Amino acid sequence: MIADRDAFVATYGPLFEHSPWVAEDAYERGPYATREALYEGLVAAMYAAPRDRQVALVRAHPELAGKVSTVDSENEQASAGLDRLERDEYETLIAANTAYREKFGFPFVICVRDHTKASILEAAQARVRNEPDAELRTALAEIARIAHHRLEALPA
Repeated sequence: MIADRDAFVATYGPLFEHSPWVAEDAYERGPYATREALYEGLVAAMYAAPRDRQVALVRAHPELAGKVSTVDSENEQASAGLDRLERDEYETLIAANTAYREKFGFPFVICVRDHTKASILEAAQARVRNEPDAELRTALAEIARIAHHRLEALPA
């Protein structure tokens, strides 16, 4: 794996949307002998962070079917068809996003690569019924899945 701290953060920081601190913290936990160990170290750093940092990480993610700020997010949303929603699907997702953000104070995050348009819409409507602590845990688990897919897409 990458031994230089700056190169490590430059390579693995983007796995966690606008949150290079995850890679910075994971670097301190290394070195990592395998890609699996690296992934586990990154996720452990995310979960070990204080709640306010975890919430900031969730807030760094874009709204689904909204304006995205990274190529990774844009490609991920397109892979699930969120760039091609029918009008009623778009309105349903926007309403679910709004209700979710109002309740939890952060955007609805889901690993779209693991879902279809239909399952994303269903999850958005269902997860708004969660309690805040449970939903933060769910959002972080989804971010871990997103990071896993992004890590797997990097050259070995």
